[in-house]
Amino acid sequence: MSNVPITVAHGDGIGPEIMEATLHILKEAGARIDIETIEIGEKVYLSGNAAGIAPESWESLRRTKVFLKAPITTPQGGGYSSLNVAVRKTLGLYANVRPCVSYHPFVQTKHPVMDVVIVRENEEDTYAGIEYRQTGQVEECLKLISRPGSEKIVRYAFEYAKKFNRKKVTCFIKDNIMKRTDGLFHRVFDEIAPEYPGIEADHWIVDIGSAKLADTPENFDVIVMPNLYGDVLSDVAAQIAGSVGLAGSSNIGEQVAMFEAIHGSAPRRAGQNLANPSGLFLGSILMLVHINQPDVAELAHNAWLRTIEDGIHTYDMFKDGISKEKVGTREFAQAVVDRIGQKPETLKPVTYSANVVDTDPKPIYSTPEPQKKDLVGVDVFLDWWKGSFYGVANELGGLVEGVNGDGLVLQSIANRGVKVYPGGFSDTFTVDHWRCRFTAENGEGSAVTHEQIISLLGRFNDAGLDVIKTENLYNFDGAKGYSA
Repeated sequence: MSNVPITVAHGDGIGPEIMEATLHILKEAGARIDIETIEIGEKVYLSGNAAGIAPESWESLRRTKVFLKAPITTPQGGGYSSLNVAVRKTLGLYANVRPCVSYHPFVQTKHPVMDVVIVRENEEDTYAGIEYRQTGQVEECLKLISRPGSEKIVRYAFEYAKKFNRKKVTCFIKDNIMKRTDGLFHRVFDEIAPEYPGIEADHWIVDIGSAKLADTPENFDVIVMPNLYGDVLSDVAAQIAGSVGLAGSSNIGEQVAMFEAIHGSAPRRAGQNLANPSGLFLGSILMLVHINQPDVAELAHNAWLRTIEDGIHTYDMFKDGISKEKVGTREFAQAVVDRIGQKPETLKPVTYSANVVDTDPKPIYSTPEPQKKDLVGVDVFLDWWKGSFYGVANELGGLVEGVNGDGLVLQSIANRGVKVYPGGFSDTFTVDHWRCRFTAENGEGSAVTHEQIISLLGRFNDAGLDVIKTENLYNFDGAKGYSA
């Protein structure tokens, strides 16, 4: 069987040490891989490349389509962007998958039977990184949830559950508050779930769901959620399972996949032969399954489990009464190598089967029929400040009423999502960022034109009011496409 080309980056901090240890285990376990090495991270940033990755490295990733990446350090300050985010978005790595497993009693945890997989949407949500400062007091971030993005990740979660014999998929959202964005994610989940009748589906509001996850993780199996919640809760889940340092991660796209540890580069531990390579190693196990080398994945993973079971632990795992020998990075890797061919006796051995290619694969997202889209109003946002946090909305309301005309009238003014005019309370705390909603004078839901909106903005300018942005209001097939 021919070798599979992969791209490897040794990273920063502890990255080179744990990558060396991981590759040593993979080699000795018989991994059939050809390695292309690229440089990413701090050295590339500091050489003047703000992206942290050189053009030739992108070419390697596009060529091999498999990326095993050690942690990197992003310099603080300056115009440095997150390389992780850049790789995920540029290469369309839409699914972040993080298994969080308990290794009780050999790794301390309050949840000895925990075995949860977090499936996180990986490209959109607030991680689009679209942020603005347009007033003296307010910073804003745009949250983007798309139907194709939601369909891709929800379908992936169910397909993952089907492939790995998982029994339940749970959706975490906050659509009691974010009814449009999280509401869309929830609706897509409800639409797709019936396509998998053999898999239980349920959902939780993310705050109480998080509490349940922390308290009784054994009640969950696969959890799918938008980007931000998934980023936070995958670390939480890994920690309550035993340690963030023991969790690997895969980032799956239609063409390319990236595999890594979920922890950072820990520069304070670099070069001391202390770091635990387990997170990156378990990421490499996910890689082996992905490239259809289940035999190697099974050998290496069971050897690692046996090492944990035998009490051979790095400093972060070592506990008196549980551990038997404290070892460094290289020694831990060699202990795993020495156990290749062995299986754990207390922990459950792993088994992996070859990927089954679906001869009739489902599309990962649909192309819905176009809806009738009607422009019915506009939200005009203002920077306006009178030196007081309370009781100034009526003054602004009087000024904004003065720009009514040409078939558009002011309906309301809100501040930080709270209606303050007309009929607001003087007790409401306000800042310098105001939303003024205009609709047709003959009733909300009636059509307006772009020409009317342009005319309105001209009157704002003539009145000396600082317009910082607008958001058009649309109905889709007669249903509101905007919040109250």
